[in-house]
Amino acid sequence: MIASFPPVAAADARLLILGSIPGRESLRQQQYYAHPRNAFWPIIIEIFGAAPDLPYGERLRLLTDHGIALWDVIGQCRRPTSLDSDIDPVSVEVNDFARFLAAHRLITTVCFNGGTAEATFRRRILPLLPLAHHPLTLLHLPSTSPANAGCSYAEKLARWRRVLGS
Repeated sequence: MIASFPPVAAADARLLILGSIPGRESLRQQQYYAHPRNAFWPIIIEIFGAAPDLPYGERLRLLTDHGIALWDVIGQCRRPTSLDSDIDPVSVEVNDFARFLAAHRLITTVCFNGGTAEATFRRRILPLLPLAHHPLTLLHLPSTSPANAGCSYAEKLARWRRVLGS
């Protein structure tokens, strides 16, 4: 079994970015989106005008300073590789979003970093959320994973920029 990281969120978070579950390199480094070819951090850095060599802790602070929370839909699962397509669906345990959203009531928008995160959230979490959490705006964004080779970096950046601003 592999497990996701704790959420990164300040009390005033307004937007939540959700991935599926960390890949091998992220697990090894204990950092969100640590694979060197994942476009997540380059996109975030470009959108908010930060230095490309910004240390990981300051990258997280960059998100929270802009009202952005970061987490994964899946709390733990079995997956022999880093590919979402290799997730054993029987092993999936989702994170506790009812509790998380109750503690972060200003979150009104949830952005999915790829299709697995969105499909799992819609199928396994959304139907169980208390009605108070249902006015969420749910937005699909192109996966920043290097496995998403069908979408160029420029396309990913443009779509992420439209949602995150700047």
